[in-house]
Amino acid sequence: MNLLEKCKLCPHECKVNRSIGEKGRCRCDDKVKIALASIHNYEEPCISGKNGSGTIFFTNCNLSCVYCQNYEISQLGKGKEISIEHLAEIFINQQNKGVNNINLVTPTMYVPQIIEAIKIAKNMGLKIPIIYNSNGYESVQTLKLLEGYIDVYLPDLKYYSDELSKKYSKVDKYFEKAVEAIKEMKRQVGNPVFDENGIIQKGVIIRHLVLPNHILNSKKILKYISENFDAETYVSVMAQYFPTYKAKDYEQINRKISKKEYKEIEEYLYLLNMKNGYIQELGDHEEEFVPDFNLSE
Repeated sequence: MNLLEKCKLCPHECKVNRSIGEKGRCRCDDKVKIALASIHNYEEPCISGKNGSGTIFFTNCNLSCVYCQNYEISQLGKGKEISIEHLAEIFINQQNKGVNNINLVTPTMYVPQIIEAIKIAKNMGLKIPIIYNSNGYESVQTLKLLEGYIDVYLPDLKYYSDELSKKYSKVDKYFEKAVEAIKEMKRQVGNPVFDENGIIQKGVIIRHLVLPNHILNSKKILKYISENFDAETYVSVMAQYFPTYKAKDYEQINRKISKKEYKEIEEYLYLLNMKNGYIQELGDHEEEFVPDFNLSE
């Protein structure tokens, strides 16, 4: 059966018939919609490197994060519809520009179409690694469809408690679903493998964005990773949060994180002896985002 006829691609399991134009939580029908295809130089060093990452930003999202930095794309639907064949051509065009990888940002809603585009692109000569850049709220059954097509998984692990996931992303059981998803991702591709230039070829890197006034949330996330995943697991801790979209309506997240807060997280990483991964530098000013990542070892 067409997976879009009774959509259960993500944990919401809306069961709408997207093939006839019905839309569920993610606001997607059967058409692929993208907002941007670009060369991105501000990912982790093992992803961007010197040549950049061939990034495709997909429109819409299955979360409703009140602080989303790409809210015009994820929440307001900015983008244009393209065919599966056109998506495959974009993959090839990115490769021809010399990028390190194809970076699929927020791809969850379009998994069936992406798989078809990858098949077409591989027949056209696509050889570079494909990255699945996800918010973490994934269905294990959908991820299993991607086995053999995705080389690198880049999932978020945003929240430890349901209270926070409901408050800021309007979703239930985020942690439970994200952890299940990450375990499946690791089963498929394991821990990171790098080429001679330090560019990732395969594996999982777990991302966590530190939120202001929620340092305990970050500590619980990092502690869980250290205790429940193997010692070679890679983590990327991000400092880039700034209040945007609806964040001004939430007092606790209506500012950037402070140097004191981020220093506390850095020290906690060392306390947990988590050596594999990256920690993002914190900018000095509200409008400044320093996109450099450094090994935390």
